[in-house]
Amino acid sequence: MANIKSAKKRISQNIKRSEVNKKRKSKIKSSIKSINLSIDNKKIDDARKEFLNLESNLSKAARKGFFKKNTASRIVSRMARKLKVLGQ
Repeated sequence: MANIKSAKKRISQNIKRSEVNKKRKSKIKSSIKSINLSIDNKKIDDARKEFLNLESNLSKAARKGFFKKNTASRIVSRMARKLKVLGQ
């Protein structure tokens, strides 16, 4: 354990940040899985609703610096492509 006050503060900040990042990552992963499951079951409406949620979460994550902007865009693009193929 750290003795210096600023080091103690950094430790607590890192713990809080890692918890937030785990939640954010989990939310995005479960959203992607949900979309893929809806696509497999050919539930277009459910997939589109979940896609909007995913897009919002990814853009927030990119703004916060959790993902790079291009990474978030790439994930959204792949999901949109899957939805488009399903809709045809």
